[in-house]
Amino acid sequence: MNQIGNILNGLNDLLWGPVMIVFITGIGLYLMIKMRFLPLRRLGFGIRNIMKSDTEGGVSPFSALAMELACTIGTGNIIGVTGAMILGGPGALFWMNLSALVGMATKLAESSLAVKYQKRSEQNQYVGGPMYVAMHALPVKGLGKVLGYSFGFFCVLSSFGVGNLTQVNSIAGSLRSGLQVPAVITGLVVCCLCILILIGGLKSISKIACLLVPIMGILYLLGAFYVIGVNIDKLPKSLELILAMAFSPRACGGGVLGAGFVLLGRSIRWGVSRGVFSNEAGLGASGISAASVHTTDYVRQGYVSMTSVFFDTILICSITGLALLCSGVLEPFYFSACSEGAAGLTIAAFETALGEYGAAFISVCISLFAFATIIGWAYQGERAFEFLVGSSRYNTGYRMAYALATVFGAVISLDLVWTLADILNALMAIPNLILLVLLHQEICQDIVEHG
Repeated sequence: MNQIGNILNGLNDLLWGPVMIVFITGIGLYLMIKMRFLPLRRLGFGIRNIMKSDTEGGVSPFSALAMELACTIGTGNIIGVTGAMILGGPGALFWMNLSALVGMATKLAESSLAVKYQKRSEQNQYVGGPMYVAMHALPVKGLGKVLGYSFGFFCVLSSFGVGNLTQVNSIAGSLRSGLQVPAVITGLVVCCLCILILIGGLKSISKIACLLVPIMGILYLLGAFYVIGVNIDKLPKSLELILAMAFSPRACGGGVLGAGFVLLGRSIRWGVSRGVFSNEAGLGASGISAASVHTTDYVRQGYVSMTSVFFDTILICSITGLALLCSGVLEPFYFSACSEGAAGLTIAAFETALGEYGAAFISVCISLFAFATIIGWAYQGERAFEFLVGSSRYNTGYRMAYALATVFGAVISLDLVWTLADILNALMAIPNLILLVLLHQEICQDIVEHG
């Protein structure tokens, strides 16, 4: 097992090395400039259109966004932030937010393209995503097939890794730490709930997402704001620490310049990778949820989809990071070798304000967040699976396999799960980012003309 772990860690370091960091943030920055900073200037427009219902079919814009947020607002917003700040120090939170700002442009482009090139399925539902964009938008059909099927394949794998195993593992870990629930029991309960919900398909998933996302988001933010409020005297120092460790190699390395640069690289690496894990900007999977809406104004739906990055990372991840720093529990663990104790440290942070109720609060929040992600990713993975096999007749088999995987995910090593998730994120991002490079002129022109 140690040998497998070493191999996966090496592959993870290769995929999320400097090339990927520059690639994913560079594309986002380039798109932001080509779009004349419209993602930032039109954020309010996207928020105002969330509740619009004048679409021509499929689910509502709010339902599509709820499914996106169900996928993105997961353990990455709680345990992922804690893990990033353990592995990369407080400065990781800055790089997480910076990647999210440019990621808004990436999300706008990929979601707009997904809606523009959506199709009707055998079940008369609207489907789309990078695999359909690749097949129908690229003039070179051979290249389109390679990119489309590559994305579809890695998206299916990611649905099990990113959307399933990491989430149920985090549920099991938090319930074990906070409420002493055995991991295998957690896995079995989650498996049964998944089967009950997934049988209903898109309508059932969208209803659960619309119910869970607002409740869990508001509940968690209230708790996190309370932690910050109780430790408000530490807020200025926490903000100063984030900026110092984001930019100063000497601050990171305790005065040793060489070590400082190494740790600064870790801060950027973990901040960006965990940010992408959380908001999925650049992965392309969110376009699958966005394409469940049918509208002639595909750019408008792209703006709605883009707001998920703001809510997910710039709002919730930032508040999580500030709550952790203000609590003081992370300080002895900056730049640790692994993030095995992330769930326990998150609970400890909330216990500084909520006392003995902190463990139960975080356990409930992580469980709600992660379960919503499991359900949301089931839809995205199923659409990719349906694309690969060319028919919906095997969807029931996918749903059962997906549900049963939660039992396995509850009992395996946390570090191994997160490593697999990072690898699958990178492999799915590569064909999607290539697609954005090839089609950036088309979609940027559409967005600029739309305004």
